[in-house]
Amino acid sequence: METTTTTMVAAPAALLRLEKQWRGSKTKNSRREGNVNLSQQTILLSSALRYCRQQLETLRMDARHVARSSKSTHPYSVIQGSRVALDSLLDLCRTAIPRDFVPLARNVKIASTSGNGDQIHFPSPLKEQDLTAAIKALEACAVGAIANLRYGTARRTVTVDLDKISGFLMSAYLTTIGGMDKQDVRVKEKIPDTDLNRAQSILYRRLSANLYSTKNPGEYYHIHGSLDASTTLQMLGLPKENPKLTDYRECINTIEKAVMKHTAADLDKLNTEHRQAGIQAYTWEQFQNLPHGKALTQLPPFTVTRNITDPSTPPVPFDPISSANPNEPRYALKGIKVLEMCRIIAGPTIGRSLAAHGAQVIKVTSPNLPDVPFFQVDVNTGKHTIHLDLRNPADRAEFDALLTDADVLIDGYRPDALKRLGYGPDSLARLATKRNKGFVYVAEDCFGGTDSGLKTAEWASRPGWQQIADCVTGVAWAQGKFMGLDEPVVPPFPMSDYGTGALGCLATLSGLYKRATLGGSWNCRTSLCQYDVFLLGLGLLPEGEQARLKKLYQEGDQNGFFGLRHSDSVDEVGRRALKRMREVAPFLFLGDKMMHEGWSEGFGGMVRWPKEAIEVEGLKVGHVRCARPNGWDNSKKNGQKSGGGWGKWEEDVIR
Repeated sequence: METTTTTMVAAPAALLRLEKQWRGSKTKNSRREGNVNLSQQTILLSSALRYCRQQLETLRMDARHVARSSKSTHPYSVIQGSRVALDSLLDLCRTAIPRDFVPLARNVKIASTSGNGDQIHFPSPLKEQDLTAAIKALEACAVGAIANLRYGTARRTVTVDLDKISGFLMSAYLTTIGGMDKQDVRVKEKIPDTDLNRAQSILYRRLSANLYSTKNPGEYYHIHGSLDASTTLQMLGLPKENPKLTDYRECINTIEKAVMKHTAADLDKLNTEHRQAGIQAYTWEQFQNLPHGKALTQLPPFTVTRNITDPSTPPVPFDPISSANPNEPRYALKGIKVLEMCRIIAGPTIGRSLAAHGAQVIKVTSPNLPDVPFFQVDVNTGKHTIHLDLRNPADRAEFDALLTDADVLIDGYRPDALKRLGYGPDSLARLATKRNKGFVYVAEDCFGGTDSGLKTAEWASRPGWQQIADCVTGVAWAQGKFMGLDEPVVPPFPMSDYGTGALGCLATLSGLYKRATLGGSWNCRTSLCQYDVFLLGLGLLPEGEQARLKKLYQEGDQNGFFGLRHSDSVDEVGRRALKRMREVAPFLFLGDKMMHEGWSEGFGGMVRWPKEAIEVEGLKVGHVRCARPNGWDNSKKNGQKSGGGWGKWEEDVIR
């Protein structure tokens, strides 16, 4: 990797104490890793201590900023922020992370291809780059530890490229097919239409997923008809179609006028009655005082717990390197089989990341459920994709056959949706006992709190998406205040989606490691809201850094990004942010240094997508096949070349 800025993350005192703690007796550690029943008092105390540590670290970083501001052109260091976030992640998730990951965390290098990666690039007050770099760094440590199990122990340096971290956080906006990005109207010709409810068909219907004022002054509510615009519009008393309404601002005003007839409480009731997603926008302080907020601040960013329904399946070691092919690329997850049951971005990002480490990932989608078409070009990278309707007996039998050999099941649907179909974690554990090989079940949802044992997690089963999480936790209010507004604004790009996907990948790696060393089946859980709680718990960027970003993004662009309001769509927010970022941070868009490309037979064109942000010494990290549409590998269009099984998979030529 070409780097001009490289810093080794020093091992802070907390990390060293943590490592010493985890190097206790093997029996004690094994018992702790299997224990999932922390007392309520312990959880509350941990939460309080966590908050104090985070506030103290924010004050320390502010002090460092003041000391450096007169000397340096970099008033805030992402490298140092990443170190703080990594230390916090190790501490908060200490019961979920295998102890063997910790020594590798001392060998993390934070680097920048351009030499400019130590700066904040996004027009936002949130520490997205710091946090995501920390999560990806620990992901690299996890695959390094897995490699030590299967290939022999080695001192493995892991490297995180901060430029590529930024690319990861806006991946959907950088990915192209045939040179066309998601904002190009012509791109629809290249992508099968999975927008079955036509929710994305015209501007008016797309704006049924947006943030609007309510009847109460100063109160804002995010409705979300992104996959079912008709239901959302009609419950507001609006026509589901309005072809004459094409002006962007007129569409917003029409829908907002209808929303403003209701309070947030009214809208909650309507959404419940019509089974739609939506939420009031709260500040971070308000969220922490809500029952669900109090529950989530007691939870770590992700959990990995033993499935007690499978008490006795033996450890499942990772296959050692084949003596027949000693020179083949060494992937940490080669031979691991993953079934992905997800849509949109966060859940599929888990599978995409596992595929970059060599796992075989089959994305299973129903031909009868809608999906946002363009996102497939991004998150289907590295996978095979098949259509199965689990309510159809023949399709169910095919899925059961795949499940028999699978190691991991990723569940990105509403809590208990797969359970009702017969594929919940307990069903998997019973199958694991029958086949004498444990499962790793990975659940990603919006609100979090499922199976936490916390009675105040009252919204655990509520449906939601990235914008919903950003609004409920206070992320949107923080963004709006940064922009000088007394109103919330959803931040640019689906950064919470990608960050949550990174947490899910890390949780999966932890579950696989525990299965290999301790045996049994493991349940892994994370959520968009848990990611946001972790993000906000790190504190906002110092005021001096926020002022620098405002000046940088406002100069010569007075009516651009900082002209946005609460009701501007995520597409508009992303479009304006990307336009200005290309001007102020051109090094993030350096083509071959930042992007892969390859021919996708499924999409019938050249696909370009961001390179992986991590390197692990002695391992291959990266995809071997381009993205393909949902359902491609058992469709008639590809001539049934590969089908939908675990057989030998093709590899594409990727540059």
